[in-house]
Amino acid sequence: MSVTQLAELSNLSKSYISQVKNGKRPPSAALLAALSPKTKHSNANIDYVNQFLKSRRQGLSPRTMEYYEYCLKPLAQNYQLTPKGINQFLANLSCANAKHAYFRAIRALCNWLYRQGYIKDNPILKVDAPKPTKEILPSLTIEQVEYIIDYADGLQNKVIIALLADSGMRLNELVNLQIDNIDWDTCTVTIWGKGNKQRKAAFTNRTASLLRQWLSENTNSSNLWTLRARGIQIMLHRLSKKTGLPCNPHTLRRTFASNLHRKGLDVEHIMRLGGWESLDMVLRYTKSVKFEDSLKLYQQVA
Repeated sequence: MSVTQLAELSNLSKSYISQVKNGKRPPSAALLAALSPKTKHSNANIDYVNQFLKSRRQGLSPRTMEYYEYCLKPLAQNYQLTPKGINQFLANLSCANAKHAYFRAIRALCNWLYRQGYIKDNPILKVDAPKPTKEILPSLTIEQVEYIIDYADGLQNKVIIALLADSGMRLNELVNLQIDNIDWDTCTVTIWGKGNKQRKAAFTNRTASLLRQWLSENTNSSNLWTLRARGIQIMLHRLSKKTGLPCNPHTLRRTFASNLHRKGLDVEHIMRLGGWESLDMVLRYTKSVKFEDSLKLYQQVA
């Protein structure tokens, strides 16, 4: 390894490393650590992760790139990219169901490294995927949505909650809405969804009325909102504390699916209206509704 490479690896000066190599000074702890096998593995893994991130196709959202980096950098810095190292990393995580998100990111990295010829054996093939617990996810009834809208302070907050519950939009989709995206004739909006895919989302006449009222009071910008993503999350969190009801963008997205299902809409229609690419999440979101239906039948015959 050259003096320059050692300097970059250890964050020490090239002149100091030259003196060590010539026997004029003893090696420091930092230099010894940089030369250890673990550090070499760590730096190779970090380089793999960086190459993987650079290779991701254009159009991948910044949040997806952040997700990959967030999940992969701790693995690369502290564990070997082997079945044992990956299993140790996953076992040491304390995030319960979120372990599967880490596993998916690691799987994408390992598969890419194997396809590109960086590694001879694919370690992820010898790692079992974490099994998430299958909880019934909370959603709100129509009456609870109305209660939260009435309880919310300010017209903008009311419109945001109504639109999220009506359309099932994701937070990022809502935040990036522009006035020109609204089609008043069909009560739909054109949005850029997950994976940088354009789609339409619908809303009710009641929400259209609130939205028109909000726009009549705020005509200074093409942006719909004065709040950004974090501001909306904080607003919903405060509402949840005040009302005692679960209230966040994910809950309102589940509420959208569940309430449509309660009204008899087929899951395939819900999938298309909500911008899902498969029925898996729709079926998971509407699980509580299916139980309610079964419970009603049970109570009729019991």
